[in-house]
Amino acid sequence: MQTGSTRKIVINTSFEDFCVSHAAFLRLRELGQKEALQETDLGAYWPQAAAPHEPSLNRCGREIPRDDQHLVLVVEELGIRANGHAASLKIVEIPSDTPWKIEKVGGVERVSEEHRSWV
Repeated sequence: MQTGSTRKIVINTSFEDFCVSHAAFLRLRELGQKEALQETDLGAYWPQAAAPHEPSLNRCGREIPRDDQHLVLVVEELGIRANGHAASLKIVEIPSDTPWKIEKVGGVERVSEEHRSWV
């Protein structure tokens, strides 16, 4: 890997669970994102109800890896329209060679460097 290269990771800065909007979910499917293609599209059954603020249809993409290139692209493309119900998505950049994990601190996600631990 190049020295100085970075990795982009999507986190949720609200107190609710990570999810993307139905619009972001559909865009991820267009891009061929694996987990989005495997997830059931509830909006296909209730297209009139697939409005941006409908909670039940805007809790998509929970299984998508947070550093997935398609996820990052969709969050960059859609901005706040990528936010799922009660979510506030943000892209964080870290050095690409850093082992990382997502932690919730005070209800808000952050990216932390993984450390070794023993019991």
